[in-house]
Amino acid sequence: MNGPNPLPSPDASAEQTLADQAYSQIEERIATLSLRPGQIVSENGLSKLLGLGRTPVREALQQLSREGLVVIMPKLGIMVSEIDVRKQLRLLEVRREVERLLVGAAAKNATPAQRTQFGLLADLMTTAGKANEGVEFLAYDRQFNKLLLDSANNEYGTSTMKLMYGLSRRFWYAHYQRFANLAQTASLHADIATAIAAGNVEAARDGLDNLIDNVEMFTRATLEA
Repeated sequence: MNGPNPLPSPDASAEQTLADQAYSQIEERIATLSLRPGQIVSENGLSKLLGLGRTPVREALQQLSREGLVVIMPKLGIMVSEIDVRKQLRLLEVRREVERLLVGAAAKNATPAQRTQFGLLADLMTTAGKANEGVEFLAYDRQFNKLLLDSANNEYGTSTMKLMYGLSRRFWYAHYQRFANLAQTASLHADIATAIAAGNVEAARDGLDNLIDNVEMFTRATLEA
């Protein structure tokens, strides 16, 4: 499988810091279960794995701890957090309200360049879904999340969503092969991206409601299995 196509980023700020790089790489490994729930890791081991210094790895782990993806145990190491279905359902209650606000704000506020990126992502996610490429879709989903936060331009919504995105991505990846229809999931994301690209606030909000309805059914299915 080829990696996801990079999007043009005319609005991008300075290059990622080392801590940002460490965070992105560790979060991706957790979300795709390369680092498994319950696994014990160390700053030193992750530094060697990523080829980065211990200071940026430490900063990344602190952020991941705030997001609930790792548990820092003094003198014992760092544990990748376990997956909790009931917590995921409570997370979805908050995510619906906050993300609904953000997709509406993005539809209003996105720049022309950002709208172009949303349109590209809609096509890329749809293609990945039809090809049943879960890892590729997850990478596009991450780009979508970042673009949404950038274009909504609401620092309070951004802070709140960052606490939920990693947990949501990991939960989906852990269960999608058994309980989700990837093509449908991708299509629902593409509907939101298309609505934002078109500046259609109501369609973006309706698309978000449809997506969260679908994710909630998917989550409950894992609980009942």
